[in-house]
Amino acid sequence: MVSNFTVLYDACVLYPAPLRDLLMQLALSDLFRARWTNAIHEEWSRNVLKNRPDLRLEQLTRTQELMNSYVRDCLIVNYEYLIPSLQLPDPDDRHILAAAIKGGVDAIVTFNLSDFPRSILSEYEIEAQHPDDFICDLIDLNPVKVAAAAEMCRQRLKHPPKSVNEYLETLLKQGLSISVSILRELYNDT
Repeated sequence: MVSNFTVLYDACVLYPAPLRDLLMQLALSDLFRARWTNAIHEEWSRNVLKNRPDLRLEQLTRTQELMNSYVRDCLIVNYEYLIPSLQLPDPDDRHILAAAIKGGVDAIVTFNLSDFPRSILSEYEIEAQHPDDFICDLIDLNPVKVAAAAEMCRQRLKHPPKSVNEYLETLLKQGLSISVSILRELYNDT
């Protein structure tokens, strides 16, 4: 049974491939619903291409298509009319809030918590959540599913493969310090 709890992934959490991979695998867990927009896709892809000249737009477009095809009802559309009426510290983030409102999301998963003040989001019954807090909440809800998702991501790494410790160190570098400490315990229990 799919949870009704719905989150919107901000571009900043989709930018780093290891975090994107884990968040996408978790989106398939049915513990919550994950959503985003084409504008969010464009933003994370543009920034990846800026910092990774070895990648091509076609590769990232394929990644976007796979994301859209695997996660049902993920794309939020027709939210743009809300943008002009919204106020945020960074006006460039208004499209995120507009999509969150239109998409009926409960939380925006983002590193940029200060860009989404509680005083503004609470008007729409939306909260901003750091990805580490979000994943910790999922672990509390179902540690077996979250550990299985992390293990699937780790096993997909072939060039080079990573040990459990190496993979957890990669996640640690993504800012998931609390989640990693809990996942270490879960790996040690198996």
